Amino acid sequence: MTTARQPAIFLPHGGGPCFFMDWTWGPADTWHATQRFLEGLAATLPAPPTAILVISGHWEEPAFTASTAPWPGLIFDYSGFPDHTYRLTWPAPGDPALASRAAGLLAGAGLPAAVSPTRGYDHGVFVPLKVAFPEARIPVVSLSLAASLDPALHLAAGRALAPLRDEGVLIVASGMSFHNLRGYLRPETPERSSAFDVWLTRAVESPAAERSALLTAWREAPFAAWAHPREEHLIPLMVAAGAGGDAPGKRIFSDEPMAAAISAYRFD
Repeated sequence: MTTARQPAIFLPHGGGPCFFMDWTWGPADTWHATQRFLEGLAATLPAPPTAILVISGHWEEPAFTASTAPWPGLIFDYSGFPDHTYRLTWPAPGDPALASRAAGLLAGAGLPAAVSPTRGYDHGVFVPLKVAFPEARIPVVSLSLAASLDPALHLAAGRALAPLRDEGVLIVASGMSFHNLRGYLRPETPERSSAFDVWLTRAVESPAAERSALLTAWREAPFAAWAHPREEHLIPLMVAAGAGGDAPGKRIFSDEPMAAAISAYRFD
């Protein structure tokens, strides 16, 4: 029995618990397109993953840190939302062996790596995956960003983790390609976010060597500082791109919630 090679995917996780409420910072349908994209994600995979490794824009540590918790709880790391969104459940099991293997691959590549025996699923993990994999049966391991947020370091982390794809592990980078909370619904945002999105898509879809160079220098992109005043929601993309190997990436989803262009990308 062979294991299907899984892709690495960068996906938008929306705003807070946006898929589980009637409104969020705008009209009720603001995140419907993103929700539909996530609902259809599993059907696009070559086979059900053996496990999912999620790099979340909501977890930073001095070293790349993988959660070895066997049954991670949910971390409701958002505020100001309806009471019912703090009672959501998603009891997916962890995978301590995979977490240790991921940390080992990173350390073996000379990268800073650690494990956490207690870390749960932050909303960058459970919110999108509760939509994409509602049955919560596939083991999930959370992996932190490195606090330096160095794009080259995170590209290297993706390259180190790439062998997991051949073991049936789906690598999910959970963030946002536009993340300026003060920029939503501003008159200048459609033009600025679109310019950045066009640049980012061209970078992702470039040959691997050029892609790495462009993503490493992402701050030079048009309106980069407007799209990401702080880059923690973009940096997960670097891990997915690094894990993508030599294959060019491709944009698999785009939308404009609250007048801001966002995209999802896949590396097969």
